[in-house]
Amino acid sequence: MLALLTAPVAGAADSAARPAQAVRYAVGVRVGVTLAAVAKRVSAAASPSAQIESLAPIRAFVVRTAAPVAQLARIPGVAWVEPLRNRRRSPAFLPGDPFAAQQWHLAADRTFDFWGELAEPPTLPAVRVAVIDSGIDLGHPDFKGRIAATRSFVSPTVQDTDGHGTFVAGVIAAAINDGVGVAGMAFPAQLLVAKVVGRDGTISPEAEARAIRWAVANGARVINMSIGGLRDPRDAERDTFSKLEASAIAYAVAHGAVVVAAAGNADDAPNIPWPYASYPAALPHVIGVAALTRRGDVSSFSDRDPVYVDIAAPGEGIVSAFPRALTATRVGCVGQGTSLCGPSEYREAEGTSFAAPQVAAAIALVLSARPALTAEQAALVVERSAADVSAATGCHRCPLLRDAFTGWGALDVENALRSLAGPLPAHDSLEPNDTPEGAYALWGLPRKVAATLDFWDDPVDVYRVRMKAGQVLTASLSGPGGVQTELSIWDGATTSFGAGTETGAAAGMHLLAASSQLADTQRVVAVAAATGTYLVSVRAARPGGGSYTLRVARARP
Repeated sequence: MLALLTAPVAGAADSAARPAQAVRYAVGVRVGVTLAAVAKRVSAAASPSAQIESLAPIRAFVVRTAAPVAQLARIPGVAWVEPLRNRRRSPAFLPGDPFAAQQWHLAADRTFDFWGELAEPPTLPAVRVAVIDSGIDLGHPDFKGRIAATRSFVSPTVQDTDGHGTFVAGVIAAAINDGVGVAGMAFPAQLLVAKVVGRDGTISPEAEARAIRWAVANGARVINMSIGGLRDPRDAERDTFSKLEASAIAYAVAHGAVVVAAAGNADDAPNIPWPYASYPAALPHVIGVAALTRRGDVSSFSDRDPVYVDIAAPGEGIVSAFPRALTATRVGCVGQGTSLCGPSEYREAEGTSFAAPQVAAAIALVLSARPALTAEQAALVVERSAADVSAATGCHRCPLLRDAFTGWGALDVENALRSLAGPLPAHDSLEPNDTPEGAYALWGLPRKVAATLDFWDDPVDVYRVRMKAGQVLTASLSGPGGVQTELSIWDGATTSFGAGTETGAAAGMHLLAASSQLADTQRVVAVAAATGTYLVSVRAARPGGGSYTLRVARARP
């Protein structure tokens, strides 16, 4: 972790004479170049004594150097450079009033209804679920036999001194039918607990990336992130978009993990309600979860977002496991080791933090019931089986079908499990290919690829081709039917299509040809000005999605 050092301001001459202070940077590496090669160039250009730590197999490394960002960014093979500062990425939690009832979310989510005729839950294959949070109460009886592995990235121990991580873990995987404490939703789940919350309550992108890498290496099929950094596309200074976080998330998705994140609480934002989901919920392929009240309305604090809020679950008055050391101070309280005996803000726990693990648990149940599902398929099964939220169900602001308040609707575990008997969502084997850095390489042109596009969950697919100067690149698109799409060809120097708060030239956008229309087929053509890499992108411009076929060919003029 980095500490901020302050000192009295000296005169201009003293300031000019003082050597530049070393700073920790995350450095992204372009596809096609090895981490070792770029790290060697950075070391040579910055300083032979520069400290470099690889984050492989994530395509990034960390370097400590006094060299300026601009110098590092010019080094061949470097995709991006990001100063590592501890942005405010606090657990997505909203304090509330005391609450006495027990786990109403289990019935609201119809958690166990699918097995209603059974006296005991069935024996299902274990699914590893990573909880990236403030740690866990290791000796808690509700987690006996439920923890597969633990690791702290911010302190010597994973022991939870805050309570947030234990609470989240309890919602997912507290033991059931053991006569102790509370009941978790995903009875086949095995926990991978990564502690990333520092003493000051902040989370660094570096700790987060290391935790994600560790979770993937330990077989996580689901990663729950009840944390959030403010998103504000209108204010770059306030927006907490991190390329390192985005790269780590893309790495997890590429390795078959479903990432679930809290949509965010407006108490951390300038205004209530806040119209943008937090990061990492607002990243490609991440399931963003909003909060619901007991009445079926969207919670007042829950962030809104027409694209990145995907589903909703109960987020008020949630009861879960809690560190015993923190409940022991309430001597005589019935329910030691649960949030009922925790601090007042946890006795009436509210927040999208506690809605997200319910969805993570549902994903784990679906994957356990059907282990052959891909991450993308499991996510779609849970999202698209949600119960629509509208005025008829208690949300007078929610229109029919998908909306900015609850996404596809309220989590329905029974419906998700029942939907496994019907047709399953199509699998896109080329994902993730959402950015120039992660573009899917098309070798041996002409090529034909079949893939899927979805305005909310997978709005952009990017492909990379090699061209010689003077060759003509032709891209032809068929489908998705009834969806307005944009088919574009970009120069290989393009580094972004406007991720985070970047737009236009600031995003490194170099468009060569484009077509945007509501048509079954469309075609674009561009001539390669120089030998090198070129990009072809397919983007859903309006709500909708489906399967498409892309044909890419090159020829002499």
